[in-house]
Order: sequence, then structure tokens, then C-alpha cells
Amino acid sequence: LSSSAHQAERTVSKSKMKFVILIALVAAVAAAPAELEVKPVAIVRSASDQSADGSYSFSFESEDGTKVEEVGEQKLVGPEPEDIGTVSRGSYSYTGPDNVVVTVNWVADENGFQATGDHLPTPPPMPAHVVKLLADLEAAGLLKK
Repeated sequence: LSSSAHQAERTVSKSKMKFVILIALVAAVAAAPAELEVKPVAIVRSASDQSADGSYSFSFESEDGTKVEEVGEQKLVGPEPEDIGTVSRGSYSYTGPDNVVVTVNWVADENGFQATGDHLPTPPPMPAHVVKLLADLEAAGLLKK
């Protein structure tokens, strides 16, 4: 190649490189998360207590109406003296996007975590024939509780 052709090829390569870098920068800026204007929510009430026996309680309420309450205690959850665990119960509530207050009540114990709330789905009622079958099995002493 002549020197002028070689120089023209280098100029085109540099231009392509600059263009690729520019496109990469634009893509990176476009993919960056936007800064969200999130105003901190103040805590308007807070309380907590911890006892020597392992029981505890805490609660708080924020200025947006969110409320949390929890109490817990140590409990023997198995046959051995060392089978001690914490059982807790509590609730939380908040205002949803539709301005409806959502409340969840819950228990966490040896049976696991169980939450209840008007907004949570519930299973359909047990069919009558299943209820009768279970009652018959229980009456015959064949059903363990």
C-alpha cells in the first residue's frame, strides 16, 4: 500500500474505534439506573424490650402509617431439654398503592411460619365427603392427631 492509502486506512480505523467507544459510552449511560428521589420515612414511635429469660418485644410506627409489632419467647419445642427455640408472633401493616391498609398477623413456632390477612388467599373448603371420611376415621380410632 502507498503511504497515503495506509494513512487513510489508519484514519478510518481510528474513526471507527472512536465511534464504537462513543456507542459503548452512550449504552452504558442509558443502562445506568436512574437516581430515584426517595424521601426518607421518619419513625414516629419505637419501643423494644429484652428480658434475661430470652423473651423480647419490639414495635415501631413510621410517618407513612407503617406499623410493626413482634413478641417472642423461648419454648421447649422437642423432647430433649436442649430442644429450645424461639417462638414469635406479631403483625405488620402498611398502606397499599390503592390507599387500602394491608395487615398481616403471623406466628412463627415449632409448626413453622403462618401468616393470616384479609388479602391473602385461602384454600377452598374441604368437600363434604372428605370431612365425613375424616370424622369416620377419627371415630374408629384410625386417625392420629
